[in-house]
Amino acid sequence: MTRKKEVNKNNNNHKNSDNNNRLDSDRAEELILQPYITEKTFNMIERENKLTFIVADTATKKNIADSLESLYATEVTEVNTSKTVRGKKAVVRFATPDGARDLATKLGLV
Repeated sequence: MTRKKEVNKNNNNHKNSDNNNRLDSDRAEELILQPYITEKTFNMIERENKLTFIVADTATKKNIADSLESLYATEVTEVNTSKTVRGKKAVVRFATPDGARDLATKLGLV
C-alpha cells in the first residue's frame, strides 16, 4: 500500500470515529454511574447550582456533559472532575438557575 493510500485510509477512519462519538443513551448510562450526595454536596445544590456524580474512570468532561444533557434534557455549563477513593467524581454546574435542584428532585435526591 502506498503512503498516500495509508493517509487517506486513516482520514476515513477519523471521519467514521466522529460519528461514533455521539453518545447514545446506553453509553451515557455507562458513563454516569450514580449521584453522590453528602451534606456538602447538598449545600452545593442549593447555593451553587451544582450536582455531584460518580462517573466512569474513562469519562471525559465533554462526555459527562453530553451524557447529562442527553439523559436528563438539561444544559450543562461547567464540569470539574477529580479522582477519589470512591472513583472519579464530577461536579456539574447547570445553565438554568434551578437546574441542579430540578434534576435532584427528578432523581429523588431532595
